[in-house]
Amino acid sequence: MKQQIKTTEAIFPMPVLLISTFNEDGTVDVMNAAWGTMLERDRVALNLTETHKTVQNIKARKGFVIHIADAKHVVEADYFGVVSGNKEPDKFAKSGLTFTKSELVDAPVINEFPIAMECEFIEYQSDATGLGVIAKVVRTSVEDTVMKDGKVDIDSLQAIAFDPYTHGYYKVCGRVGDAFKDGLQLK
Repeated sequence: MKQQIKTTEAIFPMPVLLISTFNEDGTVDVMNAAWGTMLERDRVALNLTETHKTVQNIKARKGFVIHIADAKHVVEADYFGVVSGNKEPDKFAKSGLTFTKSELVDAPVINEFPIAMECEFIEYQSDATGLGVIAKVVRTSVEDTVMKDGKVDIDSLQAIAFDPYTHGYYKVCGRVGDAFKDGLQLK
């Protein structure tokens, strides 16, 4: 039997995305964001409010990078979510991570995270049904260590997901089926 619970942002899994930008002084800002998705093959949407330092940086710099958080860096990923760039201007330096400036957008690529999606800012939607930051992905790069047969190997990546029910992080791994194929058994 199902029990009713308080409605929250509880759609599991929620991705753990790290959004990196440059601050106005050139230092690196990173935030942890679970509310992001693909709109099209080369378009992303991040449901973020304008109060975030990262959103202010995105609007000013017109670019940012989305990284997929992995189990190896769960401490750093969580740190970027619990410490605000508005209160700690150089929180990236405290993380011990390193970056390389993107060649395509005015934003940092964090070297330690295995997937980076470099994005050009398109618009910010702020009406009642708006999504927030909308951007075009101009390049996705993936470390060789998480590639297999020319594709991202999810088990090697050890991406993490956020559990909004208990506020936990979980590894996303262990293939259980084949999309667009298994369901055909019922046809």
